[in-house]
Amino acid sequence: MRQIAYAMQFRGKAAPVSQSPMTLKASLRGSGCKITTQIGDAGVSGALEALSGDSASFESEVMFTGDSSFKESGTITFGSKGDRLSFSTLGEGYLGACADPKLKHGSVTWKVDGGEGQFERASGLITSNFLVGETGDVIDHHFAVIFLK
Repeated sequence: MRQIAYAMQFRGKAAPVSQSPMTLKASLRGSGCKITTQIGDAGVSGALEALSGDSASFESEVMFTGDSSFKESGTITFGSKGDRLSFSTLGEGYLGACADPKLKHGSVTWKVDGGEGQFERASGLITSNFLVGETGDVIDHHFAVIFLK
């Protein structure tokens, strides 16, 4: 069994599609990136550097189950060859206040429900740590470990 670990940053928008229950549609794009974490005398610092190559698109539907909890399902399509993961929330996600009052901060863990292309019969988990701005702008950081059969 082959294992793929990846980290990506996606950017895009989330917009309401229903008020009862409150449901959002998220559409984001991201490219491959290199993540650098450095630990030294000045403390911890980190940086993301975009890499050339194809991009990935992220589409999901987010249904709120409480003031700060939600369920989500969607797809991530990598490149133009049809390599796609399908996912859904494991438990519930969280979206709440942030140290920056213009943002909300959230996190969620998704389980891989299946896929197409390279990801046919895939399994695994994806974690998302994201920020949502006042106008629906989203920055979403993913870390995943995917198993290919």
